[in-house]
Amino acid sequence: MTATGPTTSTGEPLRVETLPSLPGLGGLYARGAAASGRIAAGRALPGLPGIGSGEPADGPLVLPDVAYRVTGVETADLATHLRDYQRLLHEPASDAMPAGYLHVLAFPLATAVMVRGDFPLPLLGMVHLTNAVEHRGPVRVGDRLEVRAWAENLRPHRRGVQVDLVAEVWPDGGAERPVWRGVSTYLAKGFEVPPSTSPEDGDRAPAGTWIPPLPTGRWALGPGTGRAYGAVSGDRNPIHLSALSAKAFGFPRAIAHGMYTAARALADVGHARGDAYRWTVEFAKPVLLPGTVDVAVTPTEDGFGYVGWNARRRLKHFEGTVTPL
Repeated sequence: MTATGPTTSTGEPLRVETLPSLPGLGGLYARGAAASGRIAAGRALPGLPGIGSGEPADGPLVLPDVAYRVTGVETADLATHLRDYQRLLHEPASDAMPAGYLHVLAFPLATAVMVRGDFPLPLLGMVHLTNAVEHRGPVRVGDRLEVRAWAENLRPHRRGVQVDLVAEVWPDGGAERPVWRGVSTYLAKGFEVPPSTSPEDGDRAPAGTWIPPLPTGRWALGPGTGRAYGAVSGDRNPIHLSALSAKAFGFPRAIAHGMYTAARALADVGHARGDAYRWTVEFAKPVLLPGTVDVAVTPTEDGFGYVGWNARRRLKHFEGTVTPL
């Protein structure tokens, strides 16, 4: 990736649309709900004028060939917001933005891609599978930034299709590469794309019985954890806010944001990660709120591994790595 412009993972150039500012998540979720309804109706009634695509429900899925960009993103007024994030996630107070905070900064632009009229998958019901981040150096309050986002790599999953939403943070004014890059992989159940010739992440054989390691920490997460992270991140998805709103989407209680758990594990690694690092996470069973999560952070040959689980039921919630660069 260079300053010449965004390309897909296969090297295809994308048309760049520059937005005047980073969008707000509240309006995007409203648009996403409407778009999800249109997609569901279009699949059920493909020939319905104004709703259906005119193609069969199993017709080809095509991602938009566009990347969104916002330049001149000012961060000088984010000091208080950053402190609130650091306090909630147990990050040390600093003017340097951790990788999880930059995800919060860039997430609305990636969401804007997912609510486009030509995005073929519904925002509501998408399952967050994994995240892979490269944090290539410190980004500090006062830095002026450029944010980019696009979708790529639509591929089969045994329960539907998965797609990567890519977001990047660049120093504003040009650079050889982004200072932060995150790839979030989502699953849309019930959709199909032509199978590839190589095995996909979603087609792995089920693992055997998992034996938890010795914990290095334990998190006691109260019922308001989702609301607190939603206030900081802007992600007020109903499944995170209350038992009542979560039940409407099939959950017995509210669930913690996946990125809250991943970012808190990143904070548990602490200063040993350095100023530049790779950070990955795979999500498994959601964390019901209120709840208790046992966590183990362990050194590896290249850096650190971490895992979080429910000790009573021996259910893994998430696991990942942090590798200094």
